[in-house]
Amino acid sequence: MLTRRDFLQVAAAASVVMSGASLARASARQSITQETLLAMKPVGQVTLLNFTDIHAQLMPLYFREPSVNLGVGAAHGLVPHLSGKAFLNAYGIKAGTAEAYALTHEDFAALAKTYGRVGGLDRMATLVKAVRAARPDNTLLIDCGDTWQGSYTALMNKGEDMVEAMNLLGVDVMVPHWEFTYGEARVKELIAKLKFPFLAQNVKDTEWEEDAFPHTATFERGGVKIAVIGQAFPYTPVANPRYMMPKWSFGIRDEDMQKRIDDARANGAELIVVASHNGFDVDRKMASRVKGIDVLLTGHTHDAIPAVVKVGDTLLVASGSHGKFLARLDLEVKNKKVVSHAFKLMPVFADAIAADAEMAALIAKIRAPHQAVLGRKLARTESLLYRRGNFNGTFDDLICQALLDERQAEISLSPGFRWGSSVPSGADITLEDVYNQTAITYPNAYRSDMTGQLLKDILEDVADNLFNPDPYYQQGGDMVRVGGMGYRIDIAKPMGSRISDMTMLKTGAKIEAAKSYVVSGWASVNEGTQGPPVWDVVAGWLEKHPRVRFDGNRAVKVVGA
Repeated sequence: MLTRRDFLQVAAAASVVMSGASLARASARQSITQETLLAMKPVGQVTLLNFTDIHAQLMPLYFREPSVNLGVGAAHGLVPHLSGKAFLNAYGIKAGTAEAYALTHEDFAALAKTYGRVGGLDRMATLVKAVRAARPDNTLLIDCGDTWQGSYTALMNKGEDMVEAMNLLGVDVMVPHWEFTYGEARVKELIAKLKFPFLAQNVKDTEWEEDAFPHTATFERGGVKIAVIGQAFPYTPVANPRYMMPKWSFGIRDEDMQKRIDDARANGAELIVVASHNGFDVDRKMASRVKGIDVLLTGHTHDAIPAVVKVGDTLLVASGSHGKFLARLDLEVKNKKVVSHAFKLMPVFADAIAADAEMAALIAKIRAPHQAVLGRKLARTESLLYRRGNFNGTFDDLICQALLDERQAEISLSPGFRWGSSVPSGADITLEDVYNQTAITYPNAYRSDMTGQLLKDILEDVADNLFNPDPYYQQGGDMVRVGGMGYRIDIAKPMGSRISDMTMLKTGAKIEAAKSYVVSGWASVNEGTQGPPVWDVVAGWLEKHPRVRFDGNRAVKVVGA
């Protein structure tokens, strides 16, 4: 039996064992509270709450920000194309702090042990309700898209779980991108279940060139008439399969956007808000070309920026991804002008925020039928697994290795998707983790012969989508990930001449233009692609490799940055 004296001795010993570093971690964790995260002096009549790119993540997770986020042309050296210490210096953020952990990759593995998981829709709901309680007649909640896709549960019920969750959260308006990959019929079914508008001013039907969706929703908050105009990802049929949305045409459509704004002003709007899934650089250019946008809430590129970026009179807000942040922008509006504002990007630290009971119950109901799959342990990682960045992340390397081995290929290709949670070193890799990296509606892992020239053409095409100096020609995600081969990329060179020194890693031999190679990949946009689902390929490989370690890809040499 443990006596009081025994307890005091054990406690004293424990206090000695708890080193200065441990005490610092405990102190740091205690300094983050729900109240401090929410603390903000209100300004003006309108509060805009915004999140984007949640990618169907209902639960708290780990998410490492990119170590490489290169800007080209006029965007070189500007946010969001700063990472690590450069980002911290730009915003005066001290290394090792909670803010540094949330916003950069610096010391991520160590800081994750201190600050823990982020996100969780039940925590997000708590923050939203708190702001609404303080500003009941002033608050508008806007979702900038990529909400219905990215998890096992969303894949199984074709996005319906996220529709339920967003209805409960009280979203006021949303815009789409990955939503379209469920196909036209399913998108229409889900829209019918929404309790708020689904806006896409730049999507038209291909038969009559009429608007496929509503373009504007109007609200009144704090006595201010607000027009919210929605912008879908303009290159959806390029980045995703065209056959899934054959009756809709996309584009940036600046002229249409200008007309929507002018019409809204003519109809009495005092505040113009554009909810966009263009991506940050595209939206920065749009704000310089289209007149009259007061606030532009940007999504798609997953950038988290702790201050607004001004372009002329337009305020740009970038609120990160995966439910990791909730952005709050307060506005004072006079005579149809924003005369003052205040901004806060709130990291959703899961351990510091109480779970909202209603949302927690819904999440439990959604996940309950799938627990056996979600919790299935496949292997254990001895290194941090992550995806986000312009080039291969370590989870990408894992997927590429699985494709090489399981599909008996010489070279593997994996798409440059930005979504997918991180897995800390020492953690189990579950089947849910695999689906968080692969949950799409066109998952077949193909195996085919490709010439060296075709491989170069693929790399060149994706590189131009990423590094074209004109943002309006940037049409996709990050660079295609590769396995079994290496190459050199000069991002400053023009289309067709960025890629060189393509080599086979096993032999060091040059990849020859006329020679054929066995290539495996997944997420092909071509209809009828054959092969097993990529999650089965990756899960099968992990079960054969109970301990994995990937320390970072060094086979891609980047110059010209």
